[in-house]
Amino acid sequence: MATQRFLTLDDVAEILNVSWSQAYALVRRKELIAIQIGGRGQWRVEKDELERFIQQKYAEARATTVTEPAPDDAEVDSPH
Repeated sequence: MATQRFLTLDDVAEILNVSWSQAYALVRRKELIAIQIGGRGQWRVEKDELERFIQQKYAEARATTVTEPAPDDAEVDSPH
């Protein structure tokens, strides 16, 4: 049996735990690349493309994550 290559927007929404409308918005903004198939132009997302999108979001999160510096022991123990 062949492995499924494409996902519907319902599938994408379920995987990302978002609404269908949010998944559609990602496609419309071209944050998530998808193609339209068939006479009614239903959207399909390749599994590899969804994985790339997820990895990109993790990379963005890592780049913008700010960690608070740990206080020095001297500052914590010194009276004010």
